[in-house]
Amino acid sequence: MRRISSWLVTTLAVAAACDKPADKPAEAPAADTATAAAPVPAEPQAIVTVVYQTPKSVAAFEKYYSEKHLPLVSEKQQEIGFTKAELTKFTRTLDGKKPTFYRQAELYFNSLEDARKGMATPGFKAVGDDLANFATGGLIGMLAVETGDEGTAACPALVTVIYDVPKDSAAFEQYYSTTHLPLVGKNQQEIGFTRADLTRFESNLDGSAPAKYRQAELCFDSMAELEQGIATPGFKAVGDDLGNFATGGLTALIGEQQ
Repeated sequence: MRRISSWLVTTLAVAAACDKPADKPAEAPAADTATAAAPVPAEPQAIVTVVYQTPKSVAAFEKYYSEKHLPLVSEKQQEIGFTKAELTKFTRTLDGKKPTFYRQAELYFNSLEDARKGMATPGFKAVGDDLANFATGGLIGMLAVETGDEGTAACPALVTVIYDVPKDSAAFEQYYSTTHLPLVGKNQQEIGFTRADLTRFESNLDGSAPAKYRQAELCFDSMAELEQGIATPGFKAVGDDLGNFATGGLTALIGEQQ
């Protein structure tokens, strides 16, 4: 068995405090930009996702994050084997309140196998061990599989929906694939998003059941276009439909990719 870095234990403690017990996700069909796009993989991409809670000191977080942590991640990229890193800073909830989460970082791999190999490296452990130096509000770390990608357009502004584990994951997947996603596609032109990234969380980073269930990101060319898009009847129709299947709850956020 691989040795698990101590930061993963912290991750699980935070997740346990924030999430209610629920069904284990069912098998079903299942992104912000920092490096050059890699060749399209032959199988679904895997994503190591870290969702940061609001830190005790935002200024201290940002200073360490930009000056120490991100250079460390970049230094270890080749060893870890991720193809790109997407970084998002959340600015508010969809209804205009203080954001539930502070930041998100996603490391992309060409496959689950590549992700698991990368997570077993000393470089990944060094990155994980560094989190305690600045993530003072706690975090959730998960492994995800990409289940839908509408393209490679840039994502300067985005709406992110993080779904909690539903009461009935099979019912969720049935409605999600046959009704909700077609509704989103039908309203894409009116809403104005350029890309939709869909992921399903496979596990927490130590292999236990994931703290969250799914994530969907709608990308816009600018914050102005996002604001215009979320004011449309089409976006309201998409939002009103969430209650028909997201029985575990969700978090909806607006963010900027950096």
